[in-house]
Amino acid sequence: MNKENAFSCEDTHTRRPDDAAIIVLAHGSSDPQWREPIDAVVRAIRQRQPGRLCVCAFIQHTAPLLGDAVVTLLAEAACQKREVAHIRIVPLFLGLGLHVRQDLPELLAQMQTAHPGVVFSMQAAVSEDARLIDTLATIALEPLVARR
Repeated sequence: MNKENAFSCEDTHTRRPDDAAIIVLAHGSSDPQWREPIDAVVRAIRQRQPGRLCVCAFIQHTAPLLGDAVVTLLAEAACQKREVAHIRIVPLFLGLGLHVRQDLPELLAQMQTAHPGVVFSMQAAVSEDARLIDTLATIALEPLVARR
């Protein structure tokens, strides 16, 4: 199991019952380094809201796949005696191809069937958020300088 999705049974944070658990979902790759930015997003979410349950998942090529990530997240919650009523899936996709238009809605329906006590919702792909488009344009317009 990747350490980004590892959990402990310690519950040191309070959580409001209306907070959705988050699954950051990306495509996946056979290159293990490909997932590093996705893991960084999960770390940033956890740092900003330490009590929020958050894991990453992938469509293919990389573990955990979405179904496994849901099971991990629910196990983490149960271990901490927390109830998960809502899981929000955040697709980190820049293109609106077949994965976003067809595969993700099908996966969401499968998750809802497999876990009827949980409400699943899917946020729009990040490429549909004007803030990301603006950030990408800003980065593209920066002078070429050595970055970290």
